[in-house]
Amino acid sequence: MTKDIETLTARIKVCTACVDAPYKEPLPHDPRPVSILSDKAKVRIIGQAPGTRVHESGRPFTDPSGDRLREWMGISEEAFYDSDKLAITPMGFCFPGLDAKGGDLPPRKECADLWQAKVTEAMPQIELVLLIGMYAQKHYLGKRVSRTLTETVADWRSIMAISSKPVYLPLPHPSWRNNAWIKKNPWFSSELLPELKRLIQLHMLSA
Repeated sequence: MTKDIETLTARIKVCTACVDAPYKEPLPHDPRPVSILSDKAKVRIIGQAPGTRVHESGRPFTDPSGDRLREWMGISEEAFYDSDKLAITPMGFCFPGLDAKGGDLPPRKECADLWQAKVTEAMPQIELVLLIGMYAQKHYLGKRVSRTLTETVADWRSIMAISSKPVYLPLPHPSWRNNAWIKKNPWFSSELLPELKRLIQLHMLSA
């Protein structure tokens, strides 16, 4: 790991901006930033923010969503957590808390504004970026984002075609709450997931 990556990782790990300088209400608990940076990985995952289980474990995707994401990618847990193969940097590094209905709040905007550009600049070797959910897609795709997540993910071929390095691939969140969405959109499993596995083999497992 290069000195730059080590320094940035250390800075992120102790970040308390959402408590010390919040845009609105401060984070309702102690910050615990969760990410995996790399100077070797060619693939980067950008999701939303850690959930309750990840907040407790301090490790990305240690929950059923992670199991499903690894299944989508066609990789083992060992490969998933190999920082030489994969970087994981969500839009918000800390668990944002729960809303009144018990769902996760949106990723903290302070986090994205403070860190996303720095993380991207520190990892120029990344070739493929998986944009999981609308927050990551809006941030990185800009005007290419459609009215709904379904439309954005369905436009994955065009989005990949207009991106060079890195190539962006939009995905829905692998939460089990999206079972109905996956069933309603069979093209996702029959067309997009085989291409995802091919790209992971090309950019990650063959490296």
